[in-house]
Amino acid sequence: MADAQEFHDRMLSLGLARVSEAAAHASARLIGRGDEKAADQAAVNAMRDQLNLLDIKGTVVIGEGERDEAPMLYIGEEVGTGEGPEVDIALDPLEGTTLTAKDMPNALTVIAMAPRGTLLHAPDVYMDKLAIGPGLPKNVVSLEMSPTERVVELAKAKRCKPTDITVCILERPRHEEMIKEVRGTGAAIRLITDGDVAGVIHCAESEITGIDMYMGSGGAPEGVLAASALKCMGGQMWGRLIFRNDDERGRAAKAGIKDLNRIYARDEMVTRHVIFAATGVTNGSIVRGVKREPTYIETETILMRSKTGSVRRMIYRNPIR
Repeated sequence: MADAQEFHDRMLSLGLARVSEAAAHASARLIGRGDEKAADQAAVNAMRDQLNLLDIKGTVVIGEGERDEAPMLYIGEEVGTGEGPEVDIALDPLEGTTLTAKDMPNALTVIAMAPRGTLLHAPDVYMDKLAIGPGLPKNVVSLEMSPTERVVELAKAKRCKPTDITVCILERPRHEEMIKEVRGTGAAIRLITDGDVAGVIHCAESEITGIDMYMGSGGAPEGVLAASALKCMGGQMWGRLIFRNDDERGRAAKAGIKDLNRIYARDEMVTRHVIFAATGVTNGSIVRGVKREPTYIETETILMRSKTGSVRRMIYRNPIR
């Protein structure tokens, strides 16, 4: 008989989908209301309640911040019934709080789960990120390359011209030089205002999204979530933590990070099989947003397992009583 404490990703995946769906339902009530904190807190509360129904011994390794900063789902918080496998949990109860508050596209609820000790405990600092889709030679691009070199090498690998490449970049002042350099190659740029987990996922579905590569700096916790998704969908990703001051270096030490200059490949951020779920809050390019009708509420969730490479899209219609 199988060990009851084994990480049964197939059995746990539907439970994980329910967690992200619950968070989407809760935050959807605040779409367009202009209150980022209230939307985020609603998602946090719902996600925590659902996690505590799962038969797991879960530890939040990517969460809403340090214990003294976050009332719920803080880093190190234990969730689940305490019966079942020991697991690491990475989550962003509302990836795109600003998007939700302003009713803009691509707000998601996001969660990943893997066996204990297999997700990078990324501190709440920035991460320099680079990602491409599946079916390409290993290490065809790298963080050591300039943006120009990345575009040129990727174009060679895809047997196309740099002008045929589209790069997704987060629209921030810190990326102005990068944007200028990428455009200098003739490549197109898809700028996004928020939500770089979705930006990385887009690389894995280039035939749908038209995006070939993601680059730029964003939150390190979101980098681990993005790596989890990409491990399920295929593709390559690299991340390097960025430290701006001693406080951030202290956060890294607390998280057990010893080499501050290390470049992490996808499978170093997520070392074993992982399951990933994301539910749309506002309409987006990955999943549809929450739809409210007089008699029901409907969500779309993408649910993925790296063990099988399966990607499942689910519509959940819940009657309003």
